Amino acid sequence: MPIIIPQSLPARDVLVNENIFVMNDCRAMHQDIRPLRIAILNLMPDKATTETQLLRILSNFPLQITIDLISTETYKCQHTPEDHLQSFYRTFSDIKNEKYDGMIITGAPVEKLRFGDVLYWEEFKEIMDYTVTHVTSTFHICWAAQAALYHHYGIHNYLLPEKLSGIFRHQVNNKKCELLRGSDDEFFVPHSRHTEVRREEIAKVPELEILSESDQAGIYLIASRDGKQVFASGHSEYETDTLKKEYLRDLARGGKVRIPQNYFPDDDPAREPVIKWKSHANLLFSNWLNYYVYQVTPYDLYA
Repeated sequence: MPIIIPQSLPARDVLVNENIFVMNDCRAMHQDIRPLRIAILNLMPDKATTETQLLRILSNFPLQITIDLISTETYKCQHTPEDHLQSFYRTFSDIKNEKYDGMIITGAPVEKLRFGDVLYWEEFKEIMDYTVTHVTSTFHICWAAQAALYHHYGIHNYLLPEKLSGIFRHQVNNKKCELLRGSDDEFFVPHSRHTEVRREEIAKVPELEILSESDQAGIYLIASRDGKQVFASGHSEYETDTLKKEYLRDLARGGKVRIPQNYFPDDDPAREPVIKWKSHANLLFSNWLNYYVYQVTPYDLYA
């Protein structure tokens, strides 16, 4: 079934060329189905790339999904054209009285900053509080996961000795968990971050459960026991060449840069990376939409 996005959104052409089913607003209005309302708070600088990554994954769900793209208003992105933001994005002021079945909050390249030093931190805190009362379930990615764990539960993040970048093997901690239902016992996930959260702090919070972790990459997947908050430290939504682009970008900036681990065959950047994580990514987001959103969200969000 399709995702419903504006006809002129640039990601649409990319997805259509991949034979992914997308639908415009007009056609969706004439079908007697209530689509899931999903908001994506996009904190990444290159918003168009992140839009495409997430929309590609959400398109695998068997029900209609209406997407609202959200950006911060206290900080204006310098890497996305203003006309793109004006055409396709809403702000928190636009949506704060609305309700959503689900929300995805992306990572952001601000990990080395203290949370309070992030320019949009006060606005972000307001949005995180909003998700508790206005969103059935919220999926936080990378920095957003760490920020939300700190805001909601007081769990700190810690700077790593060097950037963690690569594809890492993970195990399932709870085989009865709906979020990982149907998963292999082991699977791969990309990581790209400078900070981590620690098991001992999470274990002190009875409302949280660690669902998956990695011997190399540490804690990966955490969820509140009521399913309203999901936290992923990795980037299962990444495309094949995303880590390569980040590696080349970091090299261009100078300094010592470690090659992404377990990514290039024989650690040779001239060779094409092998995809090992897409099946996990599709299963993870489909399970989240099914068990944490669709199965529990009310038909009338405003009842």
